[in-house]
Amino acid sequence: RTKATMRLNLPLLFAPVATTAFAPSCPKARPLASRRSTSLNNYSTVKWSPRGGGTAFSAPSSYSSADLDEVRAQLKSLMDNPSWDDGSLAPIFIRLAWHSSGTYDAATGTGGSNGAGMRFQQEAADPENAGLEVARSFLEPVKKMFPEISYSDLWILASYVGLEHTGGPVIDFTPGRVDHLDDSYWSEMSYGRLPAAEKYACPHLDDSNAAASLDAESGTVKGWEGLCTHVRNEVFYRMGFNDQEIVALLCGGHVYGRCHPNFSGYAGPWVEDMTKFSNEYATDMIEDDWTLVSNGDTWLDDMGAGELRPAPGKRQFVNKVPGRIDDEPNQMMLLSDMILAWDPNFRYHLEQYAADEEKLKHDFGVAFKKLTELGCGF
Repeated sequence: RTKATMRLNLPLLFAPVATTAFAPSCPKARPLASRRSTSLNNYSTVKWSPRGGGTAFSAPSSYSSADLDEVRAQLKSLMDNPSWDDGSLAPIFIRLAWHSSGTYDAATGTGGSNGAGMRFQQEAADPENAGLEVARSFLEPVKKMFPEISYSDLWILASYVGLEHTGGPVIDFTPGRVDHLDDSYWSEMSYGRLPAAEKYACPHLDDSNAAASLDAESGTVKGWEGLCTHVRNEVFYRMGFNDQEIVALLCGGHVYGRCHPNFSGYAGPWVEDMTKFSNEYATDMIEDDWTLVSNGDTWLDDMGAGELRPAPGKRQFVNKVPGRIDDEPNQMMLLSDMILAWDPNFRYHLEQYAADEEKLKHDFGVAFKKLTELGCGF
């Protein structure tokens, strides 16, 4: 049968599980927590009042950089964990911070990292948040050691430490987020604020023939323009990002971790080294051959790439071609990733980051800080 292989023909401008709870062993944990109860006793009662376009906060005067350094040290101590995925918790902490922040709506001032709403059932149940209970569980012992730091601040700080620990940008952390007391905030929220990987793309009904949803001439997925509008307008423009920032966020964020069929339905890592910051996501998207597959593409099993078969009803691109034997690592791209190569405006920035890793590192750091502070009034 016909396979769906897409080749991105570009000028060569550049060279080509089970959940495991972490139990920290720190004999000083109890006295440290006790001392913090005194030094940060105002943290959990920070006053805030709504205002147009966001929330204003008054950070506790007793909060010191020394306190923050102790939290950072504890977070850093648990980043390398051979029991989880590819040996690092950084990717899932980055995803937790992203998804807790990515609900922000600039028009209403609702959503964003402030509040840590994913602790409550309604936000946690968003299909795009599947699996993030793992990240929250890993951070719970740190929260118990430092009870006065809000969950909202802890989740964001964990992502910053994860980025720095893996060679990513060093981002200045601003504390002051306040947790929601209950789920009443959800009355002004809704699902659909986080990006969906196939929204508005050609409906996919047959797991045995992914190629049927491809345009024969361009190799793009039919209806990709609608998916692009979703990502650009419904998600990122809604928060106040421009095209350059969108590409920077995706290129920097999706270099980390992997997708899990039991969580999102998609399968595999975006890049070879998924626990280290790089511009590999951008370069591979441009330089590699990408084949659209679904759960029915069992030929991947024969090539030793069975881990790249998504769950039934899902589609993704993989860096494998039927009948071609190679020694390339197993990698995938979501349909919502590939729009960066298909849309001309996105494509321009994608090529910039593929050619310049330091530029990506800088721009991603700036955009990620913006993302994680939306609605916080900093």
